[in-house]
Amino acid sequence: MGQVEAITQREIAADPEDVFDALADYTGTRRQLLPEHFSEYEVREGGDGKGTLVHWKLQATSKRVRDCLLEVDEPTDGQLVEKDRNSSMVTTWVITPAGEGRAKVVVTTTWQGAGGIGGFFERTFAPKGLGRIYDSLLANLAAHVEK
Repeated sequence: MGQVEAITQREIAADPEDVFDALADYTGTRRQLLPEHFSEYEVREGGDGKGTLVHWKLQATSKRVRDCLLEVDEPTDGQLVEKDRNSSMVTTWVITPAGEGRAKVVVTTTWQGAGGIGGFFERTFAPKGLGRIYDSLLANLAAHVEK
């Protein structure tokens, strides 16, 4: 078994606080940003940043669906961490200033991958697929906050 990591980033023409607030709003905005790979979205506790418990199914491929139950934390300013209770998956969102009225968003997802040949394929292809999914989400985020 080895750790698998997928990183996606984007600069957005909006104030970093507005970008963070949009991502942390699990009861409203976040639901609107999710691409078609996410289904069965449900906020079970909280709804705004730290203390939120949110559920969704993530369909990474036609055959691979991950049932996620995520606890949200805000360990530092500009950072959201989503830890999956159902697996080793952790997604960290970091929003930092990128010049006047601009934000840089970096999303990193890590998990313990499978061993053997299956693990090789997972480490090779899963980060690219997940990167495309999060790139779509970041494009939706940009369209939402750049209005």
